[in-house]
Amino acid sequence: MQRLSVEEFQKAEKLPLTVVLDNVRSLYNVGAVFRTSDTFRVEKVCLCGITACPPHPEIHKTALGGEDAVAWQHYSSALEAVRALKDEGVVVYSVEQVEGSTMLQSLNVEPGRRYAVVFGNEVHGVAQEVVDESDGCIEIPQLGTKHSLNVANTVSIVVWEFARQLIL
Repeated sequence: MQRLSVEEFQKAEKLPLTVVLDNVRSLYNVGAVFRTSDTFRVEKVCLCGITACPPHPEIHKTALGGEDAVAWQHYSSALEAVRALKDEGVVVYSVEQVEGSTMLQSLNVEPGRRYAVVFGNEVHGVAQEVVDESDGCIEIPQLGTKHSLNVANTVSIVVWEFARQLIL
């Protein structure tokens, strides 16, 4: 199946995307994010606030080793992570339902630029101060009775769109 080893993954060209998790509570969600990030060769995952860090058995249960391949960094807050990323010239989007957000299907990303996407926790979403610091907000259209998605599912959908536009 031509799978990369961890060493090959770490040397391979990455999707120029950083995933930022803002106080995500579920270790299973954190693991699922690592697995998705491994699938699309995401550059890095930023684990912020109370978001758990590897190694942890519950993260490993859903990451299936993705936590060993994908680079990650812990920040005391998502705001700290966003400011550090912006200082590096990274374009930062929060995934949140706000007035003036860009629907995912209307998002246009530019090759040659680096991006970060902030995903909020399961209860409160992305902190308002992080939304305010972001370069914009992305929203996934939702047609049913619920107006939220599981954070790991949301990460998968958004990361897929960046991969589709930038490397696939």
